[in-house]
Parts: sequence; structure tokens; C-alpha cells
Amino acid sequence: MNPELFRDSPSGRVTRVAHDQEPYWAFVPNRLPPKLPVDWDFVSTIDEASGALHELAGLGRNIPNPHLLIGPFLRREAILSSRIEGTQADVTELYAYEVGRRRLPRMDSESFSSGVREVANYVRALEYGLDRVKSVPVSLRVIKELHERLMAGVRGERSRPGDFRRIQNYIAPHRDVPIHEATFVPPPVNQMHEALDAFEEYLHNKDVYPPLVRLALIHYQFEAIHPFEDGNGRIGRLLISLLLVEWGLLPLPLLYLSAFFERFRDDYFDLLLAVSQRGTWRDWVIFFLRGVAEQSRDAMTMATRLQDLQIQWRQRLTRARASALLLRLADSLFQSPWLTIPEARRILDVSYPSARYNVLKLVDAGILRQMGDASYGKIYVSEEILDLMRERWEEHRAS
Repeated sequence: MNPELFRDSPSGRVTRVAHDQEPYWAFVPNRLPPKLPVDWDFVSTIDEASGALHELAGLGRNIPNPHLLIGPFLRREAILSSRIEGTQADVTELYAYEVGRRRLPRMDSESFSSGVREVANYVRALEYGLDRVKSVPVSLRVIKELHERLMAGVRGERSRPGDFRRIQNYIAPHRDVPIHEATFVPPPVNQMHEALDAFEEYLHNKDVYPPLVRLALIHYQFEAIHPFEDGNGRIGRLLISLLLVEWGLLPLPLLYLSAFFERFRDDYFDLLLAVSQRGTWRDWVIFFLRGVAEQSRDAMTMATRLQDLQIQWRQRLTRARASALLLRLADSLFQSPWLTIPEARRILDVSYPSARYNVLKLVDAGILRQMGDASYGKIYVSEEILDLMRERWEEHRAS
């Protein structure tokens, strides 16, 4: 890391670290909060983001059974947050993995299967965190618990899942770049623990800045500290979703910023680095707030489309004089559009023949179709939900 690029930064200090082979420089961020320059454009951006988020929160409170819509949102976040780190997985493959079918025609390489497992771990970590913050606030302990679940059984599992790093890590364009040529070197271990203590203190204390501005500061600070050997980016983005719910900004986890960060990936990384190098907090916070506004509007569009589809299904099934069991099974597809008969039996708490009957009724209604032509272990999928999710992603990326 070139210390001259960070020497005069108001965001932190560089420190020289002795090393057996060659000394290197690392960056230690200052405690939060920084002093932010405030002007009318800055205030206007805060207002726009806060207004869009408030509108999304209202939608979340007024949608009937909004919990049914959380699954698609959460899994999109898992896929896109992992994609920022270079992990590729498709929504179809993720759902297939989750119902136990790991081998689809395109899932024929071990490396690809590993990517699906990583994304599935993100889903589990986020679900765990959302349940955890119902009873305890986000803390260093909770963050370590999230990391343990994120890294279990995947690449990076040797990087001490659930434990803060005990060695120096760094960010570089390629793995074979030596540390003294790195783009960014976070604090050495001792200073890292000091920075984490201050980070946790800031999480639990309020200041004069609005909550969305505080979220932007917190996200930068976590990435600058980089407390794990691997998985820092995903945990840092996951924390945004948890804090939005913990702080009461959203009643449900409906907003995820990874779609915005992935779309503007270069800007995302460059702006984080610029805060460390030059203290350009304003640029980073405005970028973050624009992401909140854009993703809030995107979430409202997606929630409305999912709700419209749910209404269409109910109308279709009501005309066919469907039972309450069938309506409940159809609603469950919004949590996971992949279904097996044993899973339907579990959802409805009925006998196997009854579960099979209800699944086939959804097939007859055009809501489900069987994947492949297997005689045993049949898997059914709702293409309408998957198509809606893919369509919305493509619209968002093209806009």
C-alpha cells in the first residue's frame, strides 16, 4: 500500500508494520462520526432517500401477509451481494439447492456448486440475523455469529468462521500481489480490536446524523476495519439490512442495496477507497443515499408485482372453488417457488396423498409445473415467480 495516498487523510492514519521479509503500511480509521460538510444538495439527497424509504415502510405495513414476499427479496440480495465478490449463482439454482436437488443440467462443476452453497449460506446468515435482532441489538458477538454461518462449509472455511482475524489481510487486484503492493491494508490485529470496540460503541450510541447517514458511515467503517480473513464485504452489506429493521426504519427486510452496489460496482469500491485516502465522506454518503432511494423504489415495484401475482392466483383458484389448503400452498410458493410433495405435506400438515392431490391441483391451474420427467422424487416449480424476479433484475440493470 502506498502510504502517500493516505498520508493526509482526515479519515484515519497510516502505520508502518514491521515484517520478517519487508515492512508494509496499513491504514487505521478514525473513530466515528466524522465531520460532514452539509449543503442543500446533501440535505435534499437525505430527504429523497428518507422519503422513499418511508414510502416502502408504509407499503410493508399495509400489504396483506407481507412475510410471504420476503423470500424473493432476501434471495435476490444473497445472489447480488455474493456476485459483487465474484461468486456466480442463478436464482433457479439457488432454490433448487435449497430443496435438495443440487444437480441441474448447468450445475455440472464443483466450483459452480460451491458458488450456490455460498449464496445459500448468505440466505441462512441473513435469516438468522433477522431473527436475532428481534431480541438483541447488532453487536460484535452477533456479527461473529453471522460470519460463522456465512462461511460454514464453503470456500474460506479455513479462514476462522465466526472469529475475528489473527493475521493481517489486505485488498489487492489479484491474490498473488504482495502486501506492500496492495491497494488497501486494514488495521493490524491490535489496532483492529481497538477499532472494533469503537465501532460497537458507535452502533449502540446515537449522534446528530440521521439514521441513513449513520448507516453509510457504519458500512464504510466496517469495510475499512475488515475484521475477518474472508467474507467482509458480504457481512458489511448484510449489516445494512439488519440495522434497517433493528432501528425501526422498516417493519420488514424489504430493502437491500447490493443490486445498486453491483450495478455501480466500480463506483462503490472507488468511493469507499476515496474516503480512506482523501476523506471524501460527502461523495460516499450521497452515493449510499441515492442507492437507498433507488432500491426503495425498486422494492416497491417488485413487491407490487408479487402482490398482483398473488391476487391473480387467488382469483384463479377461487373460481375453481379451491380449498383453504390449496390457497395456503399457493401462498407458500412466494417463500420458495420450488416444491416437492413431502414439502407440501409439511407445509399443510396433511397425509402424503392429500399433499400430492393439492400439488397436482396447482399444476392443473398452471401455477406449478414438474421439472423433468422423473417418476420419483418429483420437483415442481412456479415459473411465474422466477420469471418475475429475473425480469425485474434485467429491468433494473438496464435502467
